Amino acid sequence: MGKKKEKPINLNELEEEEKMKYEIAEELGLLDRVLAQGWKSLTSKETGRIGGLVTKRRRTQENGTAQTEEKR
Repeated sequence: MGKKKEKPINLNELEEEEKMKYEIAEELGLLDRVLAQGWKSLTSKETGRIGGLVTKRRRTQENGTAQTEEKR
């Protein structure tokens, strides 16, 4: 079987959740490695940390939206 081709990532054309994932990777200092070698280059600890922060941020956004709607 042939090797899977990796296409370059355009950070401007990602969905919101994907953008958030890359932003958190950047905050943790992992973005360079992700862009160079892909997500598979991260340890399970690093991946879990990113996932946990994505979940936390998503909850914060949902709660902020719900509170804004309640004030209306």
